[in-house]
Amino acid sequence: MNRVFIVMLQVAGLYGLYLAGSWIQQALGLFIPGSVIGMLLLFVLLSLKIIPEWLLQQGVAFMIRHLPFFFIPATVGIISYAHVFKGKGMLLIVIGLFSTALVMAVSGRVTQMLVKRREEA
Repeated sequence: MNRVFIVMLQVAGLYGLYLAGSWIQQALGLFIPGSVIGMLLLFVLLSLKIIPEWLLQQGVAFMIRHLPFFFIPATVGIISYAHVFKGKGMLLIVIGLFSTALVMAVSGRVTQMLVKRREEA
């Protein structure tokens, strides 16, 4: 029971950061989504060690373990608009492959730079 309460509290904290990001986005009229601003807030708080990593670790692990469930609403939404994508299958495959390769290349490059920087320090 204690672990369940801790996970719920940590997930609520993450949700609070999302809400703070959404509030900042609306208050300042920014074009960046509130969820991204909330993620940047989390990054800054963790980087500056204002929030220690262990404080959110179990809640984050829970959310990652159940990550596929978060994609179900988006998938259903896309299926609802299948007529928009009709006849563009090959284009969507090319775009999907290109964007996947681009993300892999950029992620790999950034990881190599960070590892190299850590080894030099």
